[in-house]
Parts: sequence; C-alpha cells; structure tokens
Amino acid sequence: MVSAMELHGDPHVARYLETDGADGFHWRNGTEILILFTTGRKSGEERSHALIFREHEGAYLVVASKGGAAAPPAWFVNLSAQPRVEVQIKGDRFPATARVATPAEKPAMWAKMVEAWPDYDEYQKKTDREIPIVVLERT
Repeated sequence: MVSAMELHGDPHVARYLETDGADGFHWRNGTEILILFTTGRKSGEERSHALIFREHEGAYLVVASKGGAAAPPAWFVNLSAQPRVEVQIKGDRFPATARVATPAEKPAMWAKMVEAWPDYDEYQKKTDREIPIVVLERT
C-alpha cells in the first residue's frame, strides 16, 4: 500500500483508479477523496482530479480552492462549461451534474468542508475570489 502522504496529483489519481480507492480514498488528516472526471472545454478530452469531498444530503461536495490562488482550478472552469461530469468513489463510477452551491446553501456546506480540511478558511483569506463549493449530484 502506498502512503497517503506520497499521493498527490496524477499519481494519486492513477493509484486510486488502479486499486478502486484502496490506495488513495483515505488521505491526509483523515480526509476522503473522490475522483472527478471533467471534459476539457478546449480539448474535449477527459480530465481527472483527486479531490477532498464530503457527502451532504445525498450529494457530494468539493471545494474549488486551488490553495487560495486568484484564479480557479482548471477543473472548475471545465465543469462550468460542461456540468455533466463523472465521479468515482472507491470502485463506484457514476454520472453526475455539477453546480455551484447557492448563497443560502454555502455557509452550512462550507462549515462541513472546513471541518474536513481546515486550510480552506486560510485559502479563502488569501484571495479576493469567493471560493465556490461545488455540489455533485448523481444523475
């Protein structure tokens, strides 16, 4: 088994997919990871990303933080252009629709995600961009 500390980026995605999440589902500081598959808005090619998630009322939440960078992550730009995505949690890969949490929904969802990864609050302080919560709803 690969140490969770060693998994990041493309190697994390590859190992997760090879093992149906046996390596990579459980990650740093007790977080859990899903793989998000988006379609490149320019290339039309499938892109995959390992993201911290939490389940919420039958949907799955991810944060488009990019560590507090001024620009959003590419995966967020891609799903904004094409909200039909696929999600893999352990060995279960399924279609989903992505949407940004509404202003009314976001506070409770943000609290849940900060509970999973407290650095999200620090990331928000680093940028003027409002970091969105993305809701992934199984279709």
